[in-house]
This record gives sequence, structure tokens and C-alpha cells, in this order.
Amino acid sequence: MRVAGTGLSNDGGPAGENQGMKIRYPAVAVAVAFAAMLSAAPAQADPSTDAFLSALEHYRIDGVDPATAVRVGESVCPMLAEPGQDVADVAADVAETLGRPLGPATMFTGLAIQMFCPRAVTALTDGRPFSFFG
Repeated sequence: MRVAGTGLSNDGGPAGENQGMKIRYPAVAVAVAFAAMLSAAPAQADPSTDAFLSALEHYRIDGVDPATAVRVGESVCPMLAEPGQDVADVAADVAETLGRPLGPATMFTGLAIQMFCPRAVTALTDGRPFSFFG
């Protein structure tokens, strides 16, 4: 109820304010702080990704953006699992994708296989075809 001449309601708040819609500032502040904390938290590093990037650096396969190197490296396993594909075919695709000569691309492909698809290493050393799915 509005108190005449004051612009205030009986409870001291502004007249006409919907009293059932009060904002809980502490709750909003906590939610915003929590969201900021989550977005600022560093992503957990993947050990195989770190090892792959370190191996590329060790073997001086450089000049490739790390994010691109990881994306292409992780694509090697699914390419290798395609029917009729072998390591040479995949290395040629990697060379084309990275714009690198076949030699460094073959080393890149081998490192990617070693780091990202250990089942392929076992299958290849046993002379069996590699299946990504089993």
C-alpha cells in the first residue's frame, strides 16, 4: 500500500515495486564468481598430447602450430583404420595437410601413431591390420 505523498509503500520500499521479485544480490554475486572461476580454470593437459608435442620438438619437426599438430596427429588413427589405408597413405595425407615434405610427414605420422593409437602399434608389429574399433 502506498503512503500518501511519500512515494513509498508501507514497508519503506519504492511505491509500485513488486515485493515478490526481490533480487538476492549475494546469491547472484556467488553465481557470477563461481562462473568466473570455472572459466578461468586452466584446462587439464593430456599427457599423450604433451608427449607428442615434445617428440615433435625433439625430432625437429617444427613450424607447425601446436593446435594444428595435435588435430592432425589425432586424426591419424581414424585414417589408419579406414579400409585399404596403410601408413604410407596416411603419411601422404599428413604431408598434404601440413604442407610438408613426405620425410618429415612420415616421422610425424609415426610419432602420432605411437602417441595416440597404441593398439595400432601392436597390430602393425604383429603384422595384423589395425582396426580402430576393436
